[in-house]
Amino acid sequence: MNKSYEVEYCNLELRFDRRQIQNLIRDLIQEGYSLYWSETEGQFLVSIRTGRKLVKLQFQRMKNRYKIVGDYIIKDEKLSELIEKLINDTRGHAVVKRIKDRQIVIESIMFGEIIRLVEVSGMEHRIIYQKKPFVTIEEMIKAFQSKRAEERAVVLRYELDYELSMLFDAIQDNDEEAVNASKEKLTALRSEMLQLEL
Repeated sequence: MNKSYEVEYCNLELRFDRRQIQNLIRDLIQEGYSLYWSETEGQFLVSIRTGRKLVKLQFQRMKNRYKIVGDYIIKDEKLSELIEKLINDTRGHAVVKRIKDRQIVIESIMFGEIIRLVEVSGMEHRIIYQKKPFVTIEEMIKAFQSKRAEERAVVLRYELDYELSMLFDAIQDNDEEAVNASKEKLTALRSEMLQLEL
C-alpha cells in the first residue's frame, strides 16, 4: 500500500440491487480483505479491514434497492479501484478527490463517466478535462423560445377541468366504469403536467 495514497469520495449517488452488493463482497473476499457485513430493516453495512483501519460502507435500503450513503476517505489503492468499479458499474454520480504529494486531482463523475477533471496545487487550479455538453447553446435558445409547452399547458388545463367534471358526474351517478376511466385519463394528464413542470 502506498502511504501517500489517499482518495476521498464525496456526494456519492449510487443505486444498487442486492446482487451488486453481493458481487462487491465477493470481489473484496477474492482480493483478500477481512470483512464482515450486517443487515437491518433500513440498511446493509459492509465493514472492511484495511491494515489498521476499518472502512464501513453503508447502503440504505430503498424498497427493493439500496443507495450508498456518506463520504469516504480510502487509503488503500485496491479498495479504491473496487469502489470506482462500483461507480462505473452502477452508472453512479460522485466527486472523487485524489490527494498525492500536496496535489489534488478532482474528478466529477456523472452516470459512471468523468465529466470534469481539475488539478489543484496550492492556490492554483487547472481544468485538465471537461466533457462538452450534449446540448448546444443554439438548441437551448431554440427550446426556450419555443411556445409549444405554453400552448399545450393552456389546453391541458381545459382538459383537466373537463375530466374533473366528468369524474364528478360519474361519482354522482355511481357509474364505477366511468369513474375508473376518468381516473385513468386524469393520471395520464397529471403525468403530462409533471413533464411540462406545471
